[in-house]
Amino acid sequence: MKILFQGDSVTDGDRDRTNPANMGFGYPKYASAMIEDAFPDIDFEFVNLGISGNRTSHLVERMQSDFIEIQPDIVSLMIGINDVWHHYAHDLVYTSNEQFEQNLITLLENVKSNTAAKIMIIQPFLFDVPDKQELKGELVEKQAIIKAIADRYADAYLPLHDIFMADEAEDKTVYAADGVHPTEDGACLIAQKYLEAITPLIEALA
Repeated sequence: MKILFQGDSVTDGDRDRTNPANMGFGYPKYASAMIEDAFPDIDFEFVNLGISGNRTSHLVERMQSDFIEIQPDIVSLMIGINDVWHHYAHDLVYTSNEQFEQNLITLLENVKSNTAAKIMIIQPFLFDVPDKQELKGELVEKQAIIKAIADRYADAYLPLHDIFMADEAEDKTVYAADGVHPTEDGACLIAQKYLEAITPLIEALA
């Protein structure tokens, strides 16, 4: 069973990009290990093609090579924080809500038409840190679009931001010091929730 991790730096996790089977140091490393432990009788192939800095437009650009040609059984997708962050931090690269929605629709329509993959969509998150206050309003809008897209296209939806906000830890930066990139504790928590969300999809395919 082939599981494809897709997204930006949160998924990339400083992986060895010459080796798609390298999970990096982020949540895919822990999630893949947890999945193998939970389903010891299934032979898994894990592929991590998350790329640091990617926005939804980049995923559309690599849709053929990095989604369709992989022919995964399950693809998980966490994307969106850079569509907001780069608006403020990188020469005002702006992805309108309309374009953001269209990018996701284009990607997911093609994945559904050209693969048999089950799709899991993961909500991007942002913690309340001083240097990213201006991102919050736009991210809320993008998160709403992601939820609506997930309702239409996804077989599973992982509301990661909501999960982090509901966590009992008063200082959320223990999970991501800069508000975006997970610490080891953050990656492990994501992996635990990832396992819970993907389990019904694995069971349906097994």
